[in-house]
Amino acid sequence: MANLDWSECSAVERVPGKRSGAVVFRGTRTPVSAVFENLQDMSVAQLIQEFGVTREQVEAVLQFAARSTESPVAAHR
Repeated sequence: MANLDWSECSAVERVPGKRSGAVVFRGTRTPVSAVFENLQDMSVAQLIQEFGVTREQVEAVLQFAARSTESPVAAHR
């Protein structure tokens, strides 16, 4: 996750001094890493309730991460 260019994802932000500069969901103090750390044990609905983020934010982050793992060669086939 650290290798992703999160500046390309509109659902998140990185603000110096907010959560030590961690990537957080825009307008919150919830780190994006919370989704990935808890996704195995929690449903998206539970993540939304527990961390105070929206379904759209969670889906945008998951889609961005999925697209970022695609190889440029495979994406153009």
